[in-house]
Amino acid sequence: MTTVTTRTVEYPADGLTMIGHLAFPAGVDRRPAVLIGPEGPGLNDFQRCRADALAELGYVALAFDLHGGRWFTDPKEMLERVTPLLADPDRMRGIGHAALDVLRAEPRTDPDRIAAIGYGTGGAIVLELGRDGVNLRAIGTVNALTTGRPGEAARIRCPVWAGVGSEDPIMPAEQRDAFAAEMQAAGVDWRLVVYGGALHAFHHPPVDQTVLPGVGYHPQHAQRAWRDIVDLLAECLPVTCQSQDRVP
Repeated sequence: MTTVTTRTVEYPADGLTMIGHLAFPAGVDRRPAVLIGPEGPGLNDFQRCRADALAELGYVALAFDLHGGRWFTDPKEMLERVTPLLADPDRMRGIGHAALDVLRAEPRTDPDRIAAIGYGTGGAIVLELGRDGVNLRAIGTVNALTTGRPGEAARIRCPVWAGVGSEDPIMPAEQRDAFAAEMQAAGVDWRLVVYGGALHAFHHPPVDQTVLPGVGYHPQHAQRAWRDIVDLLAECLPVTCQSQDRVP
């Protein structure tokens, strides 16, 4: 089993002090790296464990923060923070770039070999990094079929994979169609996987708090979506060192 080490990192973004989670594989050599964006309520142990799992695969991984170390338990309060953020591509890009700068500055990161994945709001942020022309090897999102400003998707320089639940009322069929049309018109190498019967945030285990209507866990599709993301990384950002031991 690969030995993983972790470190908390603080950095400024969006007028806040963000608190991210860095995870490293064994060794001292440079590795490909993955930026991980969390869902709307914020960064929690679920996404920290995602970073740890990617470190076990041989990646340097940074799970970034959205709300200055806060996890929202009240959906109304969360939407008051997230809704204007999602309507402001420049703010989203600022949050994404600040985290990306932290990941690039890490000595073990190969700065030319970075991918970004994200869930919900975090997925929207990594898509905006792509639309901003950032040199990424891959973008993977779950429940984040946002569209950008006209023409900017043409600046995406890597394959884009997106997953969504068929019964997700927050990302309905019309939004799926708009996202697909944007990617296709821009000439992006894109894929969209629709997981039958799944709701919004189907990837996230149940939490002991009030959630938005239309949110629900689907354990089988959660595992499938994770495997699809790992496959995306294996295709676009392979780890070639001998310490790649296992898939979690």
